[in-house]
Amino acid sequence: MSFFASSPAAPPALDLAPGAPLLTLRDVEKTYPVGGSLHYVLRRISLEVRAGDFITIMGPSGAGKSTLLAILGLLDHDWRGEMILAGQPMHAMSPKQRTAFGRQHVGFVFQQYHLLDDLTVAENLDVPLEYRGIRKSERQAMVADALDRFGMVGKKDLFPRQLSGGQQQLVGVARAVIARPALLLADEPTGNLHSAQAREIMQLFQELNRQGTTIVQVTHSEENARAGTRIVTLKDGWMTEGEG
Repeated sequence: MSFFASSPAAPPALDLAPGAPLLTLRDVEKTYPVGGSLHYVLRRISLEVRAGDFITIMGPSGAGKSTLLAILGLLDHDWRGEMILAGQPMHAMSPKQRTAFGRQHVGFVFQQYHLLDDLTVAENLDVPLEYRGIRKSERQAMVADALDRFGMVGKKDLFPRQLSGGQQQLVGVARAVIARPALLLADEPTGNLHSAQAREIMQLFQELNRQGTTIVQVTHSEENARAGTRIVTLKDGWMTEGEG
């Protein structure tokens, strides 16, 4: 089953051939002051992500994994170096421009789900579409399509508190991909799930990847890492293997 609508309501995905460069980092560094010196969170990170990749970022706690993912997702703007995303120089943009670009082309799945408690499942799915300025009639069609494809039609009027952890994360994944982002980022996407639910989410990620979604995930799970096609390891802020 395809998870992406073919209706005219769906916004066009970036037209990148499989294997084409999607994201490039060159000597990216992140620091913060400690006393009278600088503490490096990331050191000279260079990485290339190609369309169709499924990359896993691994490493011990404090290695800089989530920080790197936040930079890739254009959520953290306080860094140095170069980033090219979909042919556009993120390092040359203002934070406001980066944020707007990220809303159009990046989807994010969080460990804590980050669903809006006062919105129903259907309303949560509508949020990223509204951010993108899509007309209401088109949004309604896209939400209905996503509910059907992710098997959630019967839960569309439920609130997050009425769902299991696995169901909430399924909504989180659907929300992240509903507008067909060029890049899907996932920060410990199964960290709060039991093993059976975790396997289901990773199988969903693999199917999305087979259908063309480029994925970068952070995880401590070796089983989750095996679901991807490439592993990048961080230690003490340095990329120790899998460099672009």
